[in-house]
Amino acid sequence: MSSTLRAPVVVEFPFTRSLGPVQRAFLTGLRERTVLGVRTGSGRVLVPPVEYDPDTAEEIGALVRVGTAGTVTTWAWNPDPRPGQPLDTPFAWVLVRLDGADTALLHVLDAPGPEAVRTGLRVRVRWAAERTGAITDIACFEPEPEPEAEAEAETEMETEAEAAPEPVPGTEDGAAAVPVPHDGTFPDPVTGIVTPARLDYTYTPGRAQSAHLHALAERRITGERCPSCRKVYVPPRGACPTCGVATTEEVATGPRGTVTTYCVVNIKARNLDIDVPYVYAHIALDGADLPLHGRIAGIPCDQVRVGLRVEPVWKPGDLHPDHYRPTGEPDADTGEEML
Repeated sequence: MSSTLRAPVVVEFPFTRSLGPVQRAFLTGLRERTVLGVRTGSGRVLVPPVEYDPDTAEEIGALVRVGTAGTVTTWAWNPDPRPGQPLDTPFAWVLVRLDGADTALLHVLDAPGPEAVRTGLRVRVRWAAERTGAITDIACFEPEPEPEAEAEAETEMETEAEAAPEPVPGTEDGAAAVPVPHDGTFPDPVTGIVTPARLDYTYTPGRAQSAHLHALAERRITGERCPSCRKVYVPPRGACPTCGVATTEEVATGPRGTVTTYCVVNIKARNLDIDVPYVYAHIALDGADLPLHGRIAGIPCDQVRVGLRVEPVWKPGDLHPDHYRPTGEPDADTGEEML
């Protein structure tokens, strides 16, 4: 048999959520270069804000404005950024306790190397050039310049200061040392967000599944038999899920089988090139003791039934059957054990 198989796998979907009054104010505030927190009944200021007190579960909504500078409380260096991360050059993941806050905000720090990062480092927000009302409106944090360097850059900062938000009374550039109450009102508030979720990993099947995949490449469907209960599982798992003992005896199954249960799908999945409605079914292959699932085609949806005899249809180059179609045989008795 050839070497163990490996394949890259990507699980990706957009996560859509509506926003309550606290998160709506927080994200809209970021768009307006303002960082808001929420004050709990005990007086603690939480940034980012939450809608319920983590200690008492009491609903909270007393918004306050905090500073845009703060202190690194802990950090970890990332030498090899992955696609989609905030920066495409090496950076530090940091927890930053903003001035006026009692909790820390997770974000990234743009630094030349790990030697430039330390717990206690003073940092400030670098705002994104285009802001939409998302956590990415904070492009990253950057170290605060040393006093002498800040003086040298004073002329360059004059133009930027014209576009800066109104400072909180008694502070500079809005960096509030004491949180200031805020009503959370902004024009055109953000009411919802869409966050892409993505997981990339390399899948390495074990001995049993590797053998099963090699057989599928030859358009054969195999399972393994439990030496204790004698049940045949497709696809094989390397161990019996009922008895917990290893399975090594390979068994040829199918390719024909019997529909044991099914459902009619009426909602089209994104990026799936299949017209609705269609039928998805559990199919007990001949010689197997556990149904597998597959799509039924070549027959109207209202004619699919429990006991229907079907066979797999492969498309050129596909590893798995594209769908199952009726064989024309008489319906079979599925038996209670298959339901």
